[in-house]
Amino acid sequence: MTALARILLLGSGELGREFVISAKRLGAHVIACDSYAGAPAMQVADEAEVFSMLDGAALGAAIDRHKPDFIVPEIEAIRTEVLKDYEDRGFNVVPSARATLMTMNRDRIREVAAAELGLPTSTYLYAESLEEMRAAVAQVGIPCVVKPVMSSSGKGQSTVRAADAVDKAWEYAVAGMRGDRKRVIVEAFVAFDYEITLLTVRTRQGVIFCPPIGHRQERGDYQESWQPAAMSAKAIAEAQRQARTVVDNLGGYGIFGVEFFVVGEDVIFSELSPRPHDTGMVTLISQNLTEFDLHARAILGLPIPAIRQYGASASAVILADRDAQNFAIQGLAAALQPSSPQTDVDVRIFNKPTTRPYRRMGVALALSRDGDTDHAREAARAAAAKVTIDYRN
Repeated sequence: MTALARILLLGSGELGREFVISAKRLGAHVIACDSYAGAPAMQVADEAEVFSMLDGAALGAAIDRHKPDFIVPEIEAIRTEVLKDYEDRGFNVVPSARATLMTMNRDRIREVAAAELGLPTSTYLYAESLEEMRAAVAQVGIPCVVKPVMSSSGKGQSTVRAADAVDKAWEYAVAGMRGDRKRVIVEAFVAFDYEITLLTVRTRQGVIFCPPIGHRQERGDYQESWQPAAMSAKAIAEAQRQARTVVDNLGGYGIFGVEFFVVGEDVIFSELSPRPHDTGMVTLISQNLTEFDLHARAILGLPIPAIRQYGASASAVILADRDAQNFAIQGLAAALQPSSPQTDVDVRIFNKPTTRPYRRMGVALALSRDGDTDHAREAARAAAAKVTIDYRN
């Protein structure tokens, strides 16, 4: 039997794992790549490769070896110039090499959104040294948010609330950077009412949207998400307008996680990922097609039916709190017991081979049949709290 498509997946974390499952259900052959063996997506893929995505020679060799129909990045830190070279040779980079380059670096996507497209954003400046950052903070004002231009899962992100915290914020940002660009973005703090992710799917038939997803972060990383987020029709329409504008500019096909701050009915562009989004793991329980199903279908050019919501839903992360190689996940039976007859719960364990402080090891999911997202959030948090990690070394 010939595979519908050969997919080279660059990055094999928990989002990649779910994408592999969705792609294989559609007959794809997936080669999962990451910097370490036994990564979550590798456990369900057809083949696996271990190398650093920042090693351009190794990346090119993997593409030459497998000759994929689609090159699908799942992480930010990739030699995008290699992807551009192979795209120029006729390979299909998802959604495009330019989109991967623009969104891998916060400064570049911010310039596209603010300067090129005129979308509303927070006030921001860049810095490439501690001295430049001190000057940027003085100009932007305190409080402000400091982020490496290239990182993921909130690594290196902090909020500066006092002048004596600037140096520490710089050190933290440098420690959390990915890649080889020592640069940060200093953003004015937005006193938002809430923040959302708008999953935006660019298909050959047009752009479609999932209902907005609310989320809460700590240390710059998502802790829980819920769908649908309560928004006015005006705010939803504006978020969709902005999302459509930026994904059409980036081009290609697939799912984009577009993040916004919302203040009243004002919608402010924050960030964008050209791939499934961590907050979108709530779609594993909330709707008929998960964000991973949607990504796979859009990439492969397959029809996407109407997206149907099952009900108010939520996700809550399960985190490790220390470094360990020998451990066991406990408490699944208790976690899978619904806390209310009106809620359904589920758990996904990512099977990562090691733990470290704040590493995401799983996610709890909940659906509330009474339509109340607060009830779904309570159920997801309760389920996540019942899952424990037994450290054995």
